[in-house]
Amino acid sequence: MDSVYRAPLPPKLRFESEYTGKSGPHPSVPTTVRRQVPADNCRCNGGMGDFVRSDPKIAHGEAGYVLEDVPHLTDYVPDLPTYTNPLQINPAYSVVKQYFVNIDDTVAQKIVVHKSSPRGIHFRRAGPRQKVYFESDEVHACIVTCGGLCPGLNTVIREIVCGLHHMYGVRRILGIDGGYKGFYARNTIPLTPKVVNDIHKRGGTILGTSRGGHDTSKIVDSIQDRGINQVYIIGGDGTQKGASVIFEEIQRRGLKVVVAGIPKTIDNDIAVIDKSFGFDTAVEEAQRAIYAAHVEAESVENGVGLVKLMGRNSGFIAMYATLASRDVDCCLIPESPFYLEGEGGLFDYIEKRLKENGHMVIVVAEGAGQELIDESKRSMGKEDASGNKQLDDVGHWLSDNIKEHFRKTQKMVINLKYIDPTYMIRAIPSNASDNVYCTLLAQSAVHGAMAGYTGFTVGPVNGRHAYIPFYRVTETQNKVVITDRMWARLLASTNQPSFLSPKELAEEKKLNEDAQTQLLDSYNAKGAETVVADQATSNNKP
Repeated sequence: MDSVYRAPLPPKLRFESEYTGKSGPHPSVPTTVRRQVPADNCRCNGGMGDFVRSDPKIAHGEAGYVLEDVPHLTDYVPDLPTYTNPLQINPAYSVVKQYFVNIDDTVAQKIVVHKSSPRGIHFRRAGPRQKVYFESDEVHACIVTCGGLCPGLNTVIREIVCGLHHMYGVRRILGIDGGYKGFYARNTIPLTPKVVNDIHKRGGTILGTSRGGHDTSKIVDSIQDRGINQVYIIGGDGTQKGASVIFEEIQRRGLKVVVAGIPKTIDNDIAVIDKSFGFDTAVEEAQRAIYAAHVEAESVENGVGLVKLMGRNSGFIAMYATLASRDVDCCLIPESPFYLEGEGGLFDYIEKRLKENGHMVIVVAEGAGQELIDESKRSMGKEDASGNKQLDDVGHWLSDNIKEHFRKTQKMVINLKYIDPTYMIRAIPSNASDNVYCTLLAQSAVHGAMAGYTGFTVGPVNGRHAYIPFYRVTETQNKVVITDRMWARLLASTNQPSFLSPKELAEEKKLNEDAQTQLLDSYNAKGAETVVADQATSNNKP
């Protein structure tokens, strides 16, 4: 199946409220039903309480096709005029054939299916439209960066500014200083192509960032008072939850203001999208730390190099850095439990590896092994300003325990070197691959905002950029599946044990097999339209 699917003409589709069950012919402007719901533990402090959330826009088509659409300004602001896209007379784009995206183009979430499978969930394809809902001199845009640092932040800022300026002739663009709280507590920074020209060569963010500081009313008041009508929010899943709340308040007030999210997490744990920006750079930079650990380890007798990498809940950086390096003997991630003592445990494996090779390298993700750390040493459920659980330093803990074990057993003397490159990796500029990716993300967000789409996050789904509703990227996290081929490839590369018992492996495999077959079984038993309606709210990224 092609990852880009052109939906049937609108009359063949129907919109259905997930909560009311009412359906009818496809309307030109789908209506939304609003309801009072809790803020779902949004990871941004202050002023979010309960808020009004509109129902998802779900469109059904033939053969089990379902479109999880994103909101549009016309959903709640009636009679908006449209304008010819300035790109139609832009000489840089006049030579590009089929530059504009067809209004019915959608992107499939799953492209590996059985011949009897329903078409499944799709998202609206990103890209420029022939008609826009803003005139160039009408646009007053702002950009804000929130959460931790990540390679590529400045590149995204640069490309949003340049995209708005060069493609759409927008001249009024502000940078919000210091994260969400900057909307009401800081000064703004005027942004022009000249100001941002070289910022992609620097790490960090020229706008500054912070965690927390989210006060919905104050933020939207600031947006309204300043006359801002396009808001670009760059941040992780907690930041995107905050963006969703801002969008809902803007919608409640009936403002012609677009809210567009650009997902940022160095851990690559954003759901639905293929990967997040900064991830490739992090994997590449991690190689330097792993190489240093390997040199240290092989230069002494029974040398052990221990490297801690990012990965609070997802071990993608550790896994990909291990596969790229080929110098790693053991990779520990949050998704794969391990134990220290006894036959088949980590200590036993270290001893065997040192006897075989005389040295070894261990890579551990920061969220791995948290359940093993003594209760007295744990952070006891403390959270940072973004609502993230504070983790204990598994690197130091693991280093101390390895040293103590071999000191007590007196089987051999080891020389362990511990390296933590976390902040070095976060602070560097993005590499070439991420720079290209950041450009695509920024331009896709700009195209969507000018076309009137709002309440969305942009990102690649199976290689095609799409507009994804906020709730889909915040309802769950992307994690390594330890029964998947990629983890098997790592185990084959390092030759490490899985640290799982056969019973645990069988249970994990059965859970994943059940998830893969559940939709097909339900489709055969219940019919396509019933299943895709259920799947639209419960399906997670495979």
